[in-house]
Amino acid sequence: MQRRGAKKREEDRSASSLTPEQIRERAFQRAVKLLAAKPRSIAELRERLMQGRGANKAVVETVIARLREYGYLDDERFAFGYASLKVRQRPVGKRRLQRDLQLKKVDRTVADEALEAVFAETSEEELIDRAIEKRIRLRGRPKDRAEAKKLFDHLLRQGFPFELVSAKVRAATRASLDEDD
Repeated sequence: MQRRGAKKREEDRSASSLTPEQIRERAFQRAVKLLAAKPRSIAELRERLMQGRGANKAVVETVIARLREYGYLDDERFAFGYASLKVRQRPVGKRRLQRDLQLKKVDRTVADEALEAVFAETSEEELIDRAIEKRIRLRGRPKDRAEAKKLFDHLLRQGFPFELVSAKVRAATRASLDEDD
């Protein structure tokens, strides 16, 4: 226990003896490591860098400006890449992706533009059909009202619009009843 405390005090002393250029370089290296681990929005990276030792707002803003200049940080590209990856991985709706991008601290207008581009390539109707197919493949067609409700709730959680979910679940349930007859 004492070693950890002594080590921390030693690091704090060494951090306080750094020149502003060394502090900027450390922050830049940390930012590069964070971006290498996974893509991040500008606000997300700013928040993480501010948590570092010796980091202050001026240093963080300088590092972010340099990363943007080099092309490592771009919220538009990040939002589009994130949304298109999520849509390719599994069928999700626009509302779910909008919330996810908001949690990633992407500006709302940037997120909306990215979502428009992603959903221009693949419609929500196509995605909900894929989601229903997958759910039916795993659990079978809804046989009663309770199973239809579970499917309905699942699709709403995936971020699909209420009206679309309602129509598609009704169609899937009707198809199930027609097969039984």
